[in-house]
Parts: sequence; C-alpha cells; structure tokens
Amino acid sequence: MAVRPLVGIVAAAGSGERLGASGPKAFVPCGGRPLLDWSVEALGAVCDRVVVVVPPGLEAGPDRVGGGASRSESVLAGLRSAPEAEACVIHDAARPLVTPGLIQRCVAAVERGWDGAVAAAPVTDTVKEAAEDGRVTRTLDRSCLWSVQTPQAFRAEVLRRALTVPRDELAAATDDASLVEGAGGSVTVIDAPPENIKVTRPSDLVTVQSLLLRSHSGSRVD
Repeated sequence: MAVRPLVGIVAAAGSGERLGASGPKAFVPCGGRPLLDWSVEALGAVCDRVVVVVPPGLEAGPDRVGGGASRSESVLAGLRSAPEAEACVIHDAARPLVTPGLIQRCVAAVERGWDGAVAAAPVTDTVKEAAEDGRVTRTLDRSCLWSVQTPQAFRAEVLRRALTVPRDELAAATDDASLVEGAGGSVTVIDAPPENIKVTRPSDLVTVQSLLLRSHSGSRVD
C-alpha cells in the first residue's frame, strides 16, 4: 500500500572538515554542480517534496532548513518542517550517486509493512572485536553483518517518536535507524549497489566525479 505524502530529507549540514573543503561539504562542486544537487534530483524523482537541511545561515531558498548540533538533530529539524509526511526518506548529501531505483526499493519495503528500510552492503572483510589494549576478544560472523548507508526510509510517525529522546542520545546516534530500532521499530536492510559511495576524503570526490561522468553516458546502475 502506497504511503503518501512521501518527503525526502537531505542531510547537508556537515562541515566537510575531512574533505579539506573551505566550506560545507554539501556545497562542494562535484560533476559541475554542488554535491547536494545530485541527491535532491534523485529524491525528487520519487518523493512528493524534498527538504534540505543545511548549516545555519544558509537557509535561503525553498525547502531549506537550518540544521542542529548533531546529525539526528538536523534530521529532526527537517522532519518538523514537513508535518504532512506519512513516510520519509533520509539521505546524506555525501552520497551523490544514489539512484531513484534504490530509493524506491527502500520505500517499497516500508509500504510492505516495515517501520524502516536502510540501504546497506554485506560486510566482506573479517571483523574482529578488540579490548581497549588492542587484544582481540572475538571474531564476528560476517555472514550476518551489514555496513549501513543511506537512503533510509521510514514511516514518518515512527521516526518522529524515535527522535523524541534526550539531546545526548540524539548526538550519540550513528544513524536514524538505530533510534527506530531502540524504540522497538522493525527495520530491514536493502542491498545497495557498489556505486552508492560516501564522499569523505578528496580521493572519494575524484572517484565519484568519474562515476558521475560515466553515468551521463547512460551506464548508471540502479
């Protein structure tokens, strides 16, 4: 069953410090346009409305909202600006290669009854848990481990409730899905394509620009 209105929220309030940018990461040029524009375009192909959460002071423009002190606070600000949303898709501006196809697959899982659906990749490396002194305490079974990404789609009311936690819990959250899980919500993983890369360092930006150039030639993969 379709869940509408569907609102996309782009988390674009990051500083870009590790990227070495002179300004906010989401506004760094990539493939001839600001990094965040690629995500807005992909979400716009699926969602009824797209809200962009930007650093305070950069709210000029339609559907621009100032972010908070943490990522989850910024998502909460974006969600509060869209009270009409029945479902929402949260996506990081730092993943500009997201496709409408991946977004639709996350949304479809929510429409099937899940409270949330997150793009993710199976872990392929061996993962070990270690104590503070570096001593390995155990080797984890990678067959059931996933590296979580965005987009992440949710029933909006479920995410709203999950975000109503103390500020320190919001600041400690590594993603929105962990808050939904902590509140008892059901979350599923959606296998993401290898191209759904996150831009963190300058080398990532070079890789992404190359893939965007390839996508313009018609070989972009959903």
